[in-house]
Amino acid sequence: MPDTLPRLPFPTPDPLGLAPALGPLREHSPVTRVRTRVGDEAWLVTGYAQVRSLLADPRLGRSHPEPEKAARLHDGALLGGPMGDHEQEREFHQRMRRLLAPAFSARRMRRLGDHVGELVGGMVDDLLARDQPADLHAVIAEPLPALVICELLGVPYSDRSRFRVWSTQAATIDDAAVSRAGVTALGTFVAGLLEAKRADPGEDVLSDLVAAQHEDPTLTDLMVAGMATGLLFAGHETTVNRIDAGVLRLFPHDGDPVPLSSPDDVAHAVEELLRLPVPGGGRGGGLIRYAREEVEIDGTVIAPGDAVVLSIGAANQDPSVFTSPTELDLGRTDNPHLGFGHGVHHCIGASLARVELRAVFATLPARVPTLRAAVPPAALRCREDSLTGGLLELPVTW
Repeated sequence: MPDTLPRLPFPTPDPLGLAPALGPLREHSPVTRVRTRVGDEAWLVTGYAQVRSLLADPRLGRSHPEPEKAARLHDGALLGGPMGDHEQEREFHQRMRRLLAPAFSARRMRRLGDHVGELVGGMVDDLLARDQPADLHAVIAEPLPALVICELLGVPYSDRSRFRVWSTQAATIDDAAVSRAGVTALGTFVAGLLEAKRADPGEDVLSDLVAAQHEDPTLTDLMVAGMATGLLFAGHETTVNRIDAGVLRLFPHDGDPVPLSSPDDVAHAVEELLRLPVPGGGRGGGLIRYAREEVEIDGTVIAPGDAVVLSIGAANQDPSVFTSPTELDLGRTDNPHLGFGHGVHHCIGASLARVELRAVFATLPARVPTLRAAVPPAALRCREDSLTGGLLELPVTW
């Protein structure tokens, strides 16, 4: 009998759009059975209400009681399959958030804002000093998040070229060995930094975590390294892609730039950029979770152990929630997007990403009002084999 299940990833002709197949699924079958890119069966959830509900549902988790038997989304070591200890997942997650929350407090983010603005200003100086077209990806989008997360964590920025290579390897979704090697290298690198922080602590997250070990001896180096490695990866990769996508949407190759004349305009634009797909990010993948017990949603029963793929991209363009959902709308003041998740798993670094994106898109229109992408989106090279999608370069002119 032929296999009739839709198979991920779905074709996506527009690098800045969603896969066309997601719209009909969201409208007619927002919880549907699919086959992942490695051939396993999973539930794909595309409706906003359903995705939001399941993001906050404690009956879903990242772990699986029999991980070797769990369905996988892809072959990568990051977010391709189950993660963590099934029995201790909730306790470990709560513990991790308690430890990391002070690093991302509102007070610390406000203090960081001016510094990030200065960094962006220097990078724009560098961009304007280059011949045209210049690669904004290499000059601003890639180095800014790397520098900021390095400073926050206490990672030497001089090591950025090494951890960039490892991050790229870790994000690979089609080669399990390469992805595992990247994850291992990142973890080993961070673990080595812990000894340095014990000898010479600073005002940074790694030093805070090392200090926490004195109060809680059960907090092992492996646990600390795992938390810090996740922050190093997520705090860099995802923001890079949002900066690139923002330039393509706000300074299009074949149209006028979107006017950002006030801080409110910038803030609304950033929320729209967090709602809309990044290049290569709209193909129908998403966050993989596993049912810890039976879950019924919209009349569909998800059995214990089943894989559930939550399509944040499809949910964020649900027309029942967002008018003109494919458009960047500065007037969208009520924007309940799920770009940072929802519920207990809401991204702990959301405030940091907003600080960086607002700094970039407040500075670029003011300093380079004639900026535009040098080529149309279809001519850009996307990272097709990467968990996070994104571009290899972004040529711009002004």
